[in-house]
Formats: sequence, C-alpha cells, structure tokens
Amino acid sequence: MQVRLNGKDVHLPDGMTVRDLIRHYELEGEPVAVERNGQIVDRRDFGAERLQAGDVIELVRFVGGG
Repeated sequence: MQVRLNGKDVHLPDGMTVRDLIRHYELEGEPVAVERNGQIVDRRDFGAERLQAGDVIELVRFVGGG
C-alpha cells in the first residue's frame, strides 16, 4: 500500500499496524510519537491501529542532547 510518511510517498506491506511500522523502521523501544491523518495515535493503540492506503503519517523520534 502507498502512504505518505514524513512527507515522502512510501510503499508498505498491506495490513501493517503502527507498531509494525515502528518495527519496520527499527524504532521499537525508542521514544516516538506517531500522527496519522492529523491525529496523534495513543501509544496503547499502536498494535491495533491499522494503516490504510493513502494515510498521511508523521513518525517523530525524540532525541536528547544538550
């Protein structure tokens, strides 16, 4: 399926969840925030929230520093 991820069109396997997306980009265990179609996805819903073709996703990884 085709989605827009962080401003770029990408092809992902059908049926992916937000959690699958995070694993796909090797960000599991990292502090991340996910916005899907303008709505923040609650961390508790990552495993249940299925992506659909045409979704607009922002995946933000938090990085500390000083």
